[in-house]
Amino acid sequence: MPPRRLVVWCPDWPVVAAARAADLGPLVPAAVFAANRVVACSATARSTGVRRGMRRREAQGRCPELVAYEHDPARDARLFEPVVAAVEDVVPGVEVVRPGLVAVPARGPARYFGSEAAAAEKVLDQIDAQVGVECQVGIADGLFAAVLAARRGQVVEPGRSREFLVPLAIEEIDQFTDRLTERGAAELAELVDLLRRLGIRTLGEFAALSPADVATRFGRFAMLAHRAAAGREERPVLRRRPSPELEVAETLDPPVDRVDQAAFVAKVLADRLHARLAELGLACARLGISARTEHGEELHRVWRCAEPLTPSATADRVRWQLDGWLHGRGRERRPTAGVGLLTLRPEEVVGAGGLQLDLLNAATGEADARAGRAFARVQGMLGPDAVLTGVLDGGRDLRDRVRFVPWGDERRPALDPDQPWPGRIPAPSPSVVPDSPWPAVVLDAQGRPVGVTERHRLTAAPRRVEVSGGRSREVVRWAGPWPVAERWWVELLSDGAGQTAPVAQLPPRSVVRMQVVLAGEGGSGGDDLDEGEVALLLVHEASRWWVQGAYK
Repeated sequence: MPPRRLVVWCPDWPVVAAARAADLGPLVPAAVFAANRVVACSATARSTGVRRGMRRREAQGRCPELVAYEHDPARDARLFEPVVAAVEDVVPGVEVVRPGLVAVPARGPARYFGSEAAAAEKVLDQIDAQVGVECQVGIADGLFAAVLAARRGQVVEPGRSREFLVPLAIEEIDQFTDRLTERGAAELAELVDLLRRLGIRTLGEFAALSPADVATRFGRFAMLAHRAAAGREERPVLRRRPSPELEVAETLDPPVDRVDQAAFVAKVLADRLHARLAELGLACARLGISARTEHGEELHRVWRCAEPLTPSATADRVRWQLDGWLHGRGRERRPTAGVGLLTLRPEEVVGAGGLQLDLLNAATGEADARAGRAFARVQGMLGPDAVLTGVLDGGRDLRDRVRFVPWGDERRPALDPDQPWPGRIPAPSPSVVPDSPWPAVVLDAQGRPVGVTERHRLTAAPRRVEVSGGRSREVVRWAGPWPVAERWWVELLSDGAGQTAPVAQLPPRSVVRMQVVLAGEGGSGGDDLDEGEVALLLVHEASRWWVQGAYK
């Protein structure tokens, strides 16, 4: 059973922090924007129809008096420090999950104050007396369940966290603890959208999926979320005890009292820390940040993350924490002198390979160095093209999105994979992609070939598919067609003699895609992909059907 956690959650903290920095009241309709989309909004703004993820123009159209703030994680962390300090005055062992969310072990406070409910009440009173911000407390087994309990102000009984999670909507995965990073937030949004399209509506349905299927079809990040949805710890409980020599420290002479000065030191320390971890093949999951002023004042804080911290993420957290210590506290709690010693200590480390980090990443330890030497040896015996590594590229077609480069060459994408690429195949991608598409024949109920009209519609409903001249199989279910037109503007750039303009490097391409599920050898299938069934991605191009990928 995961350990009991007490979580303090401050609703809409990015908006609360921005309003406190601007000296605005809590009833003013306000929203925080990042890339012109709402990151967080106040309750007053929500009452007018403003929602997270909404574009700025639409949000201001629904609420003309809306006050807009730009997203500033440093501001959020700096102003959250007084809340963390208030919790620490009552309960030791505070961990900052992200600005607006803090967690502590629940067992000790419950025994000291008599019960978990009494401990929660004491924490709320302390925050109200010292900071005066609205917050809620939740207690449950495991961090994820405790976060959702805090959003509801509940204390979940020991051993009942899984029952508590089962009926909750799948959108609650959005509260997974790594939402702090932009990448984590984007992956969570994509995961929720994908699960809804697959018909998974609750955390219980998601947790019921096989862990092996989640790991192979959705990836490592979804596997962490799956563990949390099932009421387990985000990481396995067997963790390594950090070695004392992993600690890195820097003496600041003269002492610094400005964040911009400390930010440079934070980056240097983060690089040194991760270099030591990489030599041992380890990754830091909980980071302890300590500072000592020239007057002997000791400051310490722990940050945790669902994924291993990167050097840049470590430097950000150190900078935010120093900003909170130097400027976020009240005057009576601020250090009386500049920081003279800064120390980073991994409070919890895990094996980099155990977290399924990239095997080909040169910064994951001695094991990868050995793999690199082995790859170079194979290249020496068989040639440079004998060892290839995949690079994720941009594109709409499956074959365009993966490019292989020889080991040792620069692994830079030719096209930006983070661009929208409208019309590309949504996740999950086919598990089998042939080197060259397989020819296929699609037949209707009368055995006639199914084609595509000029308006990109099927000439008949597909009933059978024959692949590469083999025996045909019955179509159980199908979806589509979906037309995709690429580089259609090339023809507009052609001159009268039929010569294309220099900017047009590739000819136009128009294809129609369709997904089909073929029955197994023994029957016509059911609602799910049964044993023996196979799902195919078909593409109609050059007046023929081709199999571009298979899902089983």
